[in-house]
Amino acid sequence: MRFWDTSALVPLMVNESQSERMRALISEDPHITAWAWSWVEIVSAVERRAREGDLTRPHRRAALDRFAELAESYDEVTDLLAVRRRATALLARHPLRAADAAQLGAALLVAPEDGPQLEFVCLDARLLEAAEREGLFPLPS
Repeated sequence: MRFWDTSALVPLMVNESQSERMRALISEDPHITAWAWSWVEIVSAVERRAREGDLTRPHRRAALDRFAELAESYDEVTDLLAVRRRATALLARHPLRAADAAQLGAALLVAPEDGPQLEFVCLDARLLEAAEREGLFPLPS
């Protein structure tokens, strides 16, 4: 199982320098687990690009449609209180922004206690470092 941070999901919706790499990762293992708030973050990223003129109206609609289709098939971590507890503790140990701490908290909530490490797919170096320190397997490595 892989947990996908928003930074890794956005390149699946809009063309970015890491889009091809993220598509390769998802083709290896199409099962996605994500934090429920990723939905808002992804829509925000698409809408910001549209406002800034980086996406045309048809490209904006296509990106949002791709995301809605993808979101139908992935698992969401929705336990807000449990994620909040973990995220709060993470903020004391790592130099993370609140939203990044919540992403990592959600991943840790679903990480197996025994067995293989949870793979954490992320394009934010600071968040990847914190995830690795918390015992997750960072991707891309």
